[in-house]
Amino acid sequence: MLPPQERLQGAQLGRYVRDKLYWVLHAPRQTGKTTFLQTWMREINAGGEAVACYVTLERCQGLDLERAMPAACEAIREGALKAGFPAPGIPVSGAASMLSLSLTEWAVLVSPKPLVVLFDEVDVLAGESMISFLRQLRGGFSTRGIGRFPVSIALVGMRDLKDYITDAKGGVSPNPGSPFNIKADSAVIGNFSRDSISRLFAQRTLETGQQITSEALDYVYSQSRGQPWIVNNLFMRATLRVLGETSSETVTLSHLLEAREQMVSARETHLDALAYRLEKPEVRKVMETLLSGASDQSMLDSPGYQLCKDLGLVEIFDGEVQIANPIYREVLARQMTHSSQYAIPKPFFRWKTAEGRLDMDQLLREFQNFWREHSEIWERTSDYTEAFPHLLLMAFLQRITNGGGRIDREYAAGRGRLDLCVEYEGSRYILEIKLLRDYQTLERVESQGLLQVRHYRETVAPDSPCYLVIFDRRSPEKKLPWEQRIYWKTVDSIHVLGC
Repeated sequence: MLPPQERLQGAQLGRYVRDKLYWVLHAPRQTGKTTFLQTWMREINAGGEAVACYVTLERCQGLDLERAMPAACEAIREGALKAGFPAPGIPVSGAASMLSLSLTEWAVLVSPKPLVVLFDEVDVLAGESMISFLRQLRGGFSTRGIGRFPVSIALVGMRDLKDYITDAKGGVSPNPGSPFNIKADSAVIGNFSRDSISRLFAQRTLETGQQITSEALDYVYSQSRGQPWIVNNLFMRATLRVLGETSSETVTLSHLLEAREQMVSARETHLDALAYRLEKPEVRKVMETLLSGASDQSMLDSPGYQLCKDLGLVEIFDGEVQIANPIYREVLARQMTHSSQYAIPKPFFRWKTAEGRLDMDQLLREFQNFWREHSEIWERTSDYTEAFPHLLLMAFLQRITNGGGRIDREYAAGRGRLDLCVEYEGSRYILEIKLLRDYQTLERVESQGLLQVRHYRETVAPDSPCYLVIFDRRSPEKKLPWEQRIYWKTVDSIHVLGC
């Protein structure tokens, strides 16, 4: 792990990359990879032992082999000129050799110092373009050295190199003797710690005098789990939008709560990119397993889980596979319920009390009616069969609470449950969702659910109304008729609903 707040310095870094041959740095989007690379470039050059240059391959996105390699050579030339180094020309040769020729010429131009190249956005290459890129690097390996070829090359993107090679080869993993196995080392940029988040805001305090409460810092860490883009976005919104650019008022938890809601509602590019990942079936499968709380040991070995891990969507916390942070959890859940939410008719029933508070009893009774009338038809078109009950209930609640409340969600593989805390006009309501499957009994599921609701209530909001919603997901021949599946009772002040 290479946390963004830690750096190798000057000559030490020059020796590190020179000894690593070809090495890979990968991390999810918006975690500081580019800033990290450019800092390393400056520190290597400051050490004087090597010439290091940052090159982004972003312009190669979507290009076939014949266009991608000239574009890569143009990026090399542009990167060299921007850094003030001698720049190689664009070779007049076929696409299969021009990258290698460009790097060879560049190594000659910067000698007698060794050349280090930091390639960013390598993951935009695909198919034959990726294969040719790696093949030409592999071909230069035997001649690497001062004045002959770069002594060290960094390949930087969202995923590890082997994953892109597998994609480029149509899903076939590289074997140990593959000519594409050029990697000598692989590193991951880690998230911020709670202490580094505090030090980050301390820089603003030093510049402007603005303070932040310890409670607000704890909230930033708990919501982001140190994800750099989220941390910076929350700070930016709280200080510049919630309070205003000229404000010197201390940043408090309430300011961060508003900043969080702004960020989730705005659906900025970074968060939209997460939602886009749900179009991949293998990602949808992982999200469904997490949302339904299913215990699936095979998931950890699946390509879908590894993809979600590399994209920064999931992590293992306290022995459980979970969404990487609460912000991602919110964004992904909203995306999965988006189409259903706006297909649900506008509520004409009474769902508020005379005092303007949420009438959760009435709301859930209406949901029971909605489930009975529409669930079987809607499920046929759902992409998430296992998690369909959870998603439809969340969509129903989101449809009602939009503009006046919010829903906190907790879900993880192996829990067999989904915890929801609905906040509306200052009041909280706790909901637990359980599924009744073929191998279970209603009595057992209800007993487990009641125990879990009590625990969740004690840790979240001891005085809040609580609801346990049980969906009968047994095979058709084992399901009770609707007249028995739809029920409502109260056990130890917890409302138990059957659906």
